[in-house]
Amino acid sequence: MARQSKEERLQAVHAEALTEFDDIQSAVRDERLQCLEDRRFYSISGAQWEGPLEDQFANRPKMEINKIHLSVMRIINEYRNNRITVDFISKEGAKDDKLADTCDGLYRSDEEFSSADEAYDNAFEEAVGGGIGAWRLRAVYEDDEDDDDDRQRVSIEPIYDADSSVFFDLGAKRQDKSDAKRCYVLTSMTRSEYEETYDDSPATWNKDITMCEFDWSAGDTIYVAEMYKVEEVKHTVHIYTTLEGEEERYTDEDFEGDEMLEDTLMAIGTRLTGEKKTKKKRIHKYIMSGGKVLEDCGYVAGQCIPIIMVYGKRWYVDNIERCMGHVRLAKDVQRLKNMQLSKLAEISALSTIEKPIMLPEQVAGYEMMWAEDNLKDYPYLLVNPITDANGSMVPAGPVAYTKSPMIPPAMAALLQITDMDMTELLGKQEAGEQLPANVSGKAIELVQSKLDMQAFIYMSNMSKAIKRSGEVWLSMAKDILVERGRKMKTLNSEYESGQVELGKPMLNPETGEIEFENDLRNAKFDLSVDVGPSSSSKRASTVRSLTGMMQMTQDPENMAILSAMAMMNMEGEGLSDIRKFYRKKLVKMGVIQPSEQEARDLAEAAQNEQPDANQEYLKAAAEAEMSKAEKTKADTLLSVAKTEETKADTMETLSKIKTEDQGRMIKAAEQMRLMGEPEQSMQPQQPQREPDMASMTTEELVALARQG
Repeated sequence: MARQSKEERLQAVHAEALTEFDDIQSAVRDERLQCLEDRRFYSISGAQWEGPLEDQFANRPKMEINKIHLSVMRIINEYRNNRITVDFISKEGAKDDKLADTCDGLYRSDEEFSSADEAYDNAFEEAVGGGIGAWRLRAVYEDDEDDDDDRQRVSIEPIYDADSSVFFDLGAKRQDKSDAKRCYVLTSMTRSEYEETYDDSPATWNKDITMCEFDWSAGDTIYVAEMYKVEEVKHTVHIYTTLEGEEERYTDEDFEGDEMLEDTLMAIGTRLTGEKKTKKKRIHKYIMSGGKVLEDCGYVAGQCIPIIMVYGKRWYVDNIERCMGHVRLAKDVQRLKNMQLSKLAEISALSTIEKPIMLPEQVAGYEMMWAEDNLKDYPYLLVNPITDANGSMVPAGPVAYTKSPMIPPAMAALLQITDMDMTELLGKQEAGEQLPANVSGKAIELVQSKLDMQAFIYMSNMSKAIKRSGEVWLSMAKDILVERGRKMKTLNSEYESGQVELGKPMLNPETGEIEFENDLRNAKFDLSVDVGPSSSSKRASTVRSLTGMMQMTQDPENMAILSAMAMMNMEGEGLSDIRKFYRKKLVKMGVIQPSEQEARDLAEAAQNEQPDANQEYLKAAAEAEMSKAEKTKADTLLSVAKTEETKADTMETLSKIKTEDQGRMIKAAEQMRLMGEPEQSMQPQQPQREPDMASMTTEELVALARQG
């Protein structure tokens, strides 16, 4: 088979894309039209009468009492008051992963750089109103005006009218579309803008999902399609072995980025020992008109289609993706309400004054008087007399009087039923906004939580979309944030700015090897999302709980902690600085785990802190007491030593006494026995027991020696 030229290949891509897009649009057209109708219904004046109903009420009052708009705006405000943020988490479960914190800060910085709130708000509003919203991630140059600056970063941009402009292939079933193979995004352009941009005769892309019944003009619009196609690119991993026997792996991209890499490896003795063939997903982007491929954009950054979808409510029925927002189920009730009020307005507009019905000859000549009576308020009105058959004058008044129209009883009943149905579908909005003064805080929380449950599914689906946005951002950042030594701005959870250096060389003290800090090419993280409180009343409830606990404790330390936590949860104008102050206070007390920056601030403050006079006095007094205690201990040891010396001298004296006088003491005792009385001598003599000197005290031994 002959090899295709580039033009032939692009023609084949264009033909395939047209066929696939027609299949996708045909399958979802009816569902997407309902989404578009829902968004128009609550947001555009006059759109609630679109369709056959407008013909039925032609030339009659058409009132719009748009109660759905209030309910939709409440959910939107709930989201804007409680933003959802991305949190990167280490796959190994490490609590202190600096690279994960770096990714958190860089993502927030890119959000601020690209005004991502506009993209999020637009997508969420379209999802709540119609059922589908979307935004895109795009790699852009950090400074477009600097020709020498090739640094890129990720921009988060809105996609408008997602229900009629964003289409994924029919095989993509997951809600975040992570399993999609192709995606089409339609962009509108004016005819002159198209000709100036592409230098081509306009040929619009087919777009059947439109509604413009109440729009004055849709304009001369040309649609251009962006197609993102997932392709599997062959990837070769080259395995090298060093002189020490260690294995190193390099990819084709490594050799393309460093032309001297192969020569360097050969010079140091590293040899090629194997290769591994793998496949890597890449995203190929094309821009097409209805006639041809306008631009082959090549591969975009990352391995994910950079289009993020968010749904209001979503499910599959008959293998077709169905979705809706907060409007669809309430449309019929809203229409019925509008018809009833329009009819009631028409009835009330009719005159309530009974008008006289006269014969023509009675007012002949006085027509202007009767016509101007409402303006000039004549004191009386004149009529012509009526004559009978004989020509005699017959006094006669009006033939009859008109009557005011009556309100049908069915209309009064329907008005009450309609209000009840509207409340059940949309919730009693005034219950959460107009609270009587005598209602308890607990009752307020119950009302607010009931209203919050209506917004829960939309907040949950938005959190899934934000999580997918973080995954796509990380995939793109690994391709474009690769310059070592590049300094970038970061934002922490309190949106305070900081700075990181990408690929900063660091010495690993354990291995002794050079490692690169903040290298996003090695970033592999799980993602979670952090959703703020479901309503401001939740924080008020927290404050009430804390103040209630303060009444149950008498411990000053606990009181300080509870009061600081209550101040952190207070809401109001100008309280942000106060909340920061009490957070620092709780961090210093050890109640809240400090962030990395807070830990550095605490260490620096401890080093620069001036010594307290009372603390210095107490420290000096303690040192003095310790000195006294040491001196007393030394004196005690000296006394003990002297006592031991005296005892040793005593024992030496006793030993001498025992050696020199022992014989003399025995001899003296023998003489005393012989000098006894005769009577005693005649009697049997009892053996005299020698004194037990071993059991005698020192004083007894000395006395005995003196007697001898």
